[in-house]
Amino acid sequence: MAINVNTVYTTVLSILNKEQRGYLTPDEFNKLATQVQLEIFEKFFEDYNQYIRMPKTDVEYASRMDHIYEEFQVFDETAPSSSTFTNTDGTISYLQPVENSTINTSPVHRLGSVHYSGTPGSPQIELMGKKEYYLQTKSPLLQPDLNFPIGVYALDRVTVFPNLTLPPADIKNAVTFNYIRKPKNVRWGFTVGNLGQYIYDNTSYSPSSLALGTTLSPSITVGTTGVGNTYNLTQAAVAAANTFQYNPIIANASGSGAEISILITPIGSTGITLTGTNTIITITKVGNNYNVGDQFVIAPASIGANKTFSVTLTAANLMNTTGQGSLQFEISESQQTSVVLNILKYAGIIINDTTIVQAASGLGTQIDQNTKK
Repeated sequence: MAINVNTVYTTVLSILNKEQRGYLTPDEFNKLATQVQLEIFEKFFEDYNQYIRMPKTDVEYASRMDHIYEEFQVFDETAPSSSTFTNTDGTISYLQPVENSTINTSPVHRLGSVHYSGTPGSPQIELMGKKEYYLQTKSPLLQPDLNFPIGVYALDRVTVFPNLTLPPADIKNAVTFNYIRKPKNVRWGFTVGNLGQYIYDNTSYSPSSLALGTTLSPSITVGTTGVGNTYNLTQAAVAAANTFQYNPIIANASGSGAEISILITPIGSTGITLTGTNTIITITKVGNNYNVGDQFVIAPASIGANKTFSVTLTAANLMNTTGQGSLQFEISESQQTSVVLNILKYAGIIINDTTIVQAASGLGTQIDQNTKK
């Protein structure tokens, strides 16, 4: 089970504030926590490499190699190539999986194996250097085939020999990558209370989710009927006072799952003009996969109006422009002590307290020595 980010943050603050040594802001904590998690994550592979060269015990729960493997196996993923390129010699290069096509970022942190999934049995592609690849493809005795393919890995892509004859729509999925991804950045999310205090927000963070409590009223747009922004409103049966909870019809929107609250003052049978003053539209459920410019359409029946109107999302309505939403540590709870000590070590540097640095470093070194005895 992963480490809870709120548990770590409150523990670190309790230790720092015990003797009024200083304070660590959420932004500072998030940066330190991400760095510490990545350091511990990279250390898994160093320790794994060391343990496989040691005698292995068969005693249950005592195998260090098995324990380390359990730590990083949650980051083991398999995905098809993201695109293909046909080279001048007729071979096809398969680009490794891409996490964000807009900025071309890849989730591949450590490449494991590559497989020819377009062939029955999905044989593993033997990766080799360019010299060995050239010699083997030219050799009449060592010619690779679809059951024993070979490839060269360079520039985040694998060039495979021999080629598969597949429809263009299927060729991209002919090669699959097995890899270790990097842990996601840690995030302690918060909302701000009435006294200006930070309140932990356990909502799962997504940059394309909507931010709770942000308003949409400045972007009111009239519908296709009626004149101007004038609406004849009546009290809806589901409303509490003048507030209407509504799951909006989505028009020209990429996401789903959001809900909004509509507060209109005054309410009555006469025509009123909806403005940012008398109409407050607030996000009450975050949804996911939204973009700036997406539109919500409010149906007339939902607020007792005589025509529809729509609101448009702005950058201020997305979660990534606020402090809301949290991302937990992805390494296991067995690493919680190391996480706290290493964050304290860096925190001591930030608040310029050498005693914290020395104490945290000493305890961390002692734990590391004990695990390798």
